[in-house]
Amino acid sequence: MSSGNWLAGNGGVYVVGIGLHPYQFPSDTPYTHLGLTAVRGALADAGLAWQQVQAAYVGTTSIGMAAGRVMLRHLGSTGLAVTQVENASASGSFAFRQACMEVAHGISDVVLAMGVDKHGDGRRAANKDGLERLSDTATIPAVKFALMARSYLREHGGGMESMAKVAVKNHGNAALNPYAQFRKPRTLEQVLASPKVAGDLTVQQCCPRGEGAAAVLLVSGQALARLGLDPKRCVRVHASAANSERDETRYGEGPIDLVRDSARAALEQAGIGATELDLLELHDAFSVEELLYSEAVGVCQPGEGAAYLERGDSRIGGRCAINASGGLIGMGHPLGPTGIGQVAEIVRQIRGEAEGRQHPAARWGMAHMIGLGSVAIAHVLGGTARG
Repeated sequence: MSSGNWLAGNGGVYVVGIGLHPYQFPSDTPYTHLGLTAVRGALADAGLAWQQVQAAYVGTTSIGMAAGRVMLRHLGSTGLAVTQVENASASGSFAFRQACMEVAHGISDVVLAMGVDKHGDGRRAANKDGLERLSDTATIPAVKFALMARSYLREHGGGMESMAKVAVKNHGNAALNPYAQFRKPRTLEQVLASPKVAGDLTVQQCCPRGEGAAAVLLVSGQALARLGLDPKRCVRVHASAANSERDETRYGEGPIDLVRDSARAALEQAGIGATELDLLELHDAFSVEELLYSEAVGVCQPGEGAAYLERGDSRIGGRCAINASGGLIGMGHPLGPTGIGQVAEIVRQIRGEAEGRQHPAARWGMAHMIGLGSVAIAHVLGGTARG
């Protein structure tokens, strides 16, 4: 960890408990059940009681006002501070960042960060700004990323198979993940033959709609011993960096710049280089994003994303396991929980507890999310309290 890192305050910030409700297709399951399953899982994993939690940050996009308070009171009304966080797909990630800040600055020693969501009406503030749309498809993400995919493949000489192989890898990883929405591996032929969504993007190269929950418990380094926590299972947070969009000088460059800048800031804060990452969980709502963003983060060189995948470097057991969880394409993308689920996967891997999909000797991991292509956030985790 670099000197002057704000995350070093209060003895450092550690993830001590993780819990999830499996991601699933929209159902009649109440959001309270989804969320409480994840929170109870995190408490049990950490060996802590609800009464020991001093504050909670809840990431959600579609449930409504005061969702966290309504849900968490079922665990007991203890008077803890509850803050609801919304930032599109990155809602859970920003809830995690706020929880890290509270612990690092000594406000609290035990804080819950969680995400929960059910599929809503999808209305965005951008659709209420009083401005007429230039095109009915101008703000549809699949259209934008289909155009970006065409440009990428044209510039780097790849074919549709290059993108489709991302989906094959991530569906294969998800098949090994008991919390994933999709639990079935896909062949290259199946991915390419699935219905077209936009351009060359097929259904199996796009993330599904869904619902679910993920939760993590953060504890200060100064409180680990007092709480009797096992240092081998307490994974340290070394960096948290966030940014938002700048003026785009070339179509499609905005999200790439967001990823590059936020990842660079997080790596600098953690004091490591991109090639030292063993794990990278990133936003692959569309298959081409994994190729673009793996280059932007720096685990491979510009234009090398497809070759990096082809060589097996991004697979579990390769140089850097990208989306070992299955990513958004395979594990699912219920919005509010997604970023917390990424953190939980990295914690599980660093602990050596990712049974069936364990990346060997995993020490450093980055969880990276973007929201509506206009905000980005990166977290770097590495090592345990034992070293």
